Amino acid sequence: MAEVMSPLVGERIWALPISGSAVKFLQYLLYRSEFGGHIPVKQKDMAREYHQKTPQAISALMAPLCDLKIVLRPRSEERNGNSYRLHPLAAKYESHEEMEAAFRQALRDIKAGDLPNLQLPAYVIAPPMEGRPNLQVAV
Repeated sequence: MAEVMSPLVGERIWALPISGSAVKFLQYLLYRSEFGGHIPVKQKDMAREYHQKTPQAISALMAPLCDLKIVLRPRSEERNGNSYRLHPLAAKYESHEEMEAAFRQALRDIKAGDLPNLQLPAYVIAPPMEGRPNLQVAV
């Protein structure tokens, strides 16, 4: 069965007010995350896996993603070291049905105040469909 990626972040990644390096790191987090958003890798292990970075460099890449609430830090009583998870509206799922159920639950949790809402920029205009976009490789 193929995995299903949330379109909420993926389709608007071009509009995120973050660096290319943070976008690239988000792709790494999506790859390493489990279905539903749990990230089973500790920050020190991310540093080792992700281009031999330091934990401080990982923190710098993680910070804008946390500010946008794409990456969540569990409450302190649930934390075991530096643990993270993707917001349910930004995670991957095993099936479309599981994604829909998770989205419904996330919306209930947001309304109840138990889950922060994503802090994505307002959708103003899509990128042009004609011509060649000026795409560059993230560093």
